Amino acid sequence: MAERKKKTTTRNQAAPRSTEGKQYEAMFLFPPPGTTDVDGMIKIATGIIERHGGKILVIKKWDERKLAYEVKHQKRGTYIVAFYKGPGASVGAIERDVNLSEEILRVLITQADHLNETEMAAVEPQPIQPREERAPWDRPDFNRPPGRSFDRGGDRGDRGPRRDEPAPAEAAVGGADEE
Repeated sequence: MAERKKKTTTRNQAAPRSTEGKQYEAMFLFPPPGTTDVDGMIKIATGIIERHGGKILVIKKWDERKLAYEVKHQKRGTYIVAFYKGPGASVGAIERDVNLSEEILRVLITQADHLNETEMAAVEPQPIQPREERAPWDRPDFNRPPGRSFDRGGDRGDRGPRRDEPAPAEAAVGGADEE
C-alpha cells in the first residue's frame, strides 16, 4: 500500500517551472524631475522590480509629458519604461509597492513576449501633435440641433406665431377661401 501511495504522489507532481518567467513591460509614472533626478527614478524602478524576482532587460527614461488629468495633485509626469523577465506573481507585488510608494504616481505592467531586446531598446515616445486652433465661429455648437435657427426671425415650425406677432397673412387668406 505504501508503494501505491508513492506512485500517486509522483504522478501528481507538476513539471518544473522556468525560474525566469515571462517578459513584461512596466511603465512607471514619476512626478516631474524637480522632485527626483532621472537616475534616482531609474534606481527606484529597478529596485522594485528586482525585489520581486524580476531581471531587468532594458530600462530608460521614456518622456516627460503633461498629464491628461491630475494624478496625486501632479499635472506633469516623467515616464520610465522598463522591460524585464520575472514570475507572474511579480506583477501584483510591483503594483502593490507602487500604490504604497509616495515617490511613484502610477505603474502599468503589460506582457511583452512579442518583443526582442533590439525592439525594446528602440522604443521611443510618439511626438505630440500640435492641436489645430480654430476660430470660435468655425467650431460646431453641440448644444443646438442641426438645421434649426433660434433667433427671433427663425422658422417656428409647428408652433405657430408668437403672442406678440400678428397671425400670418396666409391664415387669413385661407380662412376667406373656405366660405
